[in-house]
Amino acid sequence: MADNHWEDVYKTKAVDRVSWYQSRAETSLRLITDTGMSHEAAIIDVGSGASRLIDNLLAAGFANITALDLSASALATSKKRLKAKAENVTWLVGDVLTTAFAKAQFSIWHDRAVFHFLMTPEQQQSYVTQAAKAVERGGYAIIATFAEDGPEKCSGLPVQRYSAQQLAEVFAEHFTLVHTEREIHKTPNGSEQKFNYCVLRRN
Repeated sequence: MADNHWEDVYKTKAVDRVSWYQSRAETSLRLITDTGMSHEAAIIDVGSGASRLIDNLLAAGFANITALDLSASALATSKKRLKAKAENVTWLVGDVLTTAFAKAQFSIWHDRAVFHFLMTPEQQQSYVTQAAKAVERGGYAIIATFAEDGPEKCSGLPVQRYSAQQLAEVFAEHFTLVHTEREIHKTPNGSEQKFNYCVLRRN
């Protein structure tokens, strides 16, 4: 994926002006909590950027959190915001497709708006393979992409839109769909983006 693109975005745009900004990651936090996993469960936020989900998870009592992103600048923004609490998070700069995960390293894999940037079947399959390796059996992947009637581009890049069923089918070899829901996200400039969220259990 385009490392420099995301570095440029986070170096040139205010964090609360990017289209995906949420002051509180309500849906993601609720879906993570609803898995019933303990507060000690290992969670990875893929494409974490400068998201406040990390803040929300820490405030909710989750204690084993990893944040992964291509942009060092984005993660640095989160670290600065969290101050001393940042020491309780594992920060990884890297590409989800090439990061070396340990087998069954995580109980919960969360991705809001990374997967839809993967435009080729090879990239998509590589991602699924990475998630299948990294998530323990009985663990969960929570994937959110632009819906089938959502935007065709984000941050100047094309995206692959998915219905909930289409998204579940991509992961079906290793994960079983347990829940879906739609979200209409209001961007800082007032436009609407339609998302589909899938909660998938590792087989």
